Amino acid sequence: MKKWISLAAIAGISTAVLAGCGSSANDNASPSSSASSSAGASTAPADKPAGKATELIFWGDWSGEGQKQFETMIDAFNKSQDRIKVKYVAQQDLITKFLTAATSGGSPDVLLWDRWRTPLYAPKNVLHPIDELLAKDSISKDDFYGEAIKELSYKDQLYGLPLTVDARALFYNKKLLADAGVANPPTNWQELEEAAIKTTKWDGNKLQVAGFSLGDAGLFNMYLQQAGGTMLTDDGKTNFNNEKGKAVLDFWGRLLNQDKVYKIGFEQGLGESTDAFATGKLAMTYNGPWMLTTYKKYGKDLDFGVVPPPAGPNGDKGSVMGGFGLVIPEGSKHQDEAWEFIKWWTANKDNALLWAKTSLNIPGFKPALDDAFFKDDPFWQPFLDTLEIAKIRPGHPGYSVLEGDALIPNVQLFQQGKQSAEDTLKKAQQQGDKLLQDNAVAE
Repeated sequence: MKKWISLAAIAGISTAVLAGCGSSANDNASPSSSASSSAGASTAPADKPAGKATELIFWGDWSGEGQKQFETMIDAFNKSQDRIKVKYVAQQDLITKFLTAATSGGSPDVLLWDRWRTPLYAPKNVLHPIDELLAKDSISKDDFYGEAIKELSYKDQLYGLPLTVDARALFYNKKLLADAGVANPPTNWQELEEAAIKTTKWDGNKLQVAGFSLGDAGLFNMYLQQAGGTMLTDDGKTNFNNEKGKAVLDFWGRLLNQDKVYKIGFEQGLGESTDAFATGKLAMTYNGPWMLTTYKKYGKDLDFGVVPPPAGPNGDKGSVMGGFGLVIPEGSKHQDEAWEFIKWWTANKDNALLWAKTSLNIPGFKPALDDAFFKDDPFWQPFLDTLEIAKIRPGHPGYSVLEGDALIPNVQLFQQGKQSAEDTLKKAQQQGDKLLQDNAVAE
């Protein structure tokens, strides 16, 4: 899942967050006395020349403010010991460059990893399994979100540790709901529809305020969970061309065509730099924790709240967990040192908390969430609650191709009124099953 975050919006706030850490920033970066000592750096390899630090190359595709966040963590790690020095190199088209490097001997030592890619690339033998390293240092998988660990695994082997976790929750404009007579945020689809109808405002044929955003076809999986369904069957075939998949599209179709609470293209039509929710043009929308900073900066001009996703017609709950991990390429020449860096960052409470304060992301290491940074800010809790019910995307090697090339294009045609619900589900199933079969065995 991509890092959907308004980096420009948080640029001014990150400095304040880091200043809030004060002189304790480096202290926080040191291994915690309450954490396992394995989270700190181990002794230098016997064959390593004394006094010469091993240089690790860390590749990722975060630039700008994201790169600064990484460099804050790297600086803290480099200052915490003198045996390993990490350097971050931002890469465009990260996966293509990594696969090229994996075959040419130029692999980095640590890689930022969009976790849902794991089942597609782990069979290609370009990632180094870490199970033995985890056992050697007595690091428990139970300290991480189980779904995130599952997403970094393939055929019972683990290929990295979670760096961030995220899931969509429902943002709502308190003033718009109150002005429309909606006393409480919705808890189910029926209440969501009623609130969306009441908060929508049209001026003739011009939509002025949309009650609820329906612009993201990629959220079909989340709604399908809420309808009680799953994207794939246990034997790896599509599982949405049925009554549960139809329930999702019927709900969307009613909101778009009967209730008219949204118009496809409405948000894009406001201009590239205009956020419909932030400017009061949108009453409710699904978004992730990465938008909290952007919306908070509007202060009293945007009085908003966040709640877990409303349940479906039979009470089923659902959201999709995404996020990133750190992995060791099989081609790394310094795998032991790469592991020291990864576990320092992701498997230590103080360092995971420093990362949270630096990046304003939810870390994958659950003990860090007990800190007042999360406990005392009510905006985090709806996301933490959502993460408890969120599920990752299926671990089939071809799932990402199915979603991107078969499901989403067909759902977009449905949203645009160019295809019926029945045809949408049928075509997505036919195309999707072929893509799943073609990618069943990754090479």
